Amino acid sequence: MAGTRDYESHTVTLLTPIAERFGCEIYDVEYVKEGSEWYLRCYIDKPGGVNIGDCENVSRALSDKLDEEDFIAGAYTLEVSSPGLGRALKKDQHLQKSIGETVELKTYRPIDKRKEFSGVLKSFDKETVTIGTEEEELVFQRSDVALIRLALDF
Repeated sequence: MAGTRDYESHTVTLLTPIAERFGCEIYDVEYVKEGSEWYLRCYIDKPGGVNIGDCENVSRALSDKLDEEDFIAGAYTLEVSSPGLGRALKKDQHLQKSIGETVELKTYRPIDKRKEFSGVLKSFDKETVTIGTEEEELVFQRSDVALIRLALDF
């Protein structure tokens, strides 16, 4: 295995039964370089949210499995955490679970002189994402969307 996507995919394969054993689901896995350091980040979730104990249990079990398999070349830091309240909605399954929730959406380029939008996630498909505000429904091409995340309500 040589690439980032291969590392992420193989980690998902190892993580799936571990997460299930602790009553969690995988939200996302990413293998990223920040500065000169590599990080293998695993985000887990469950109804009601995960706690520090869930993260510790999954992290220990996954760390042992990663040591056994030893498929990632070089040093990296393993992090297991919740995706957080303002989680990014990267995959279709994230969007599906968030229909009806208030989201923040950022675009790569200005649309009507704006790059940031907020509204209720109404629908999505392969090509578009639709959010609703009190005034209107806004339809965005997915290729124009830089980020969609759950809005934080305080």
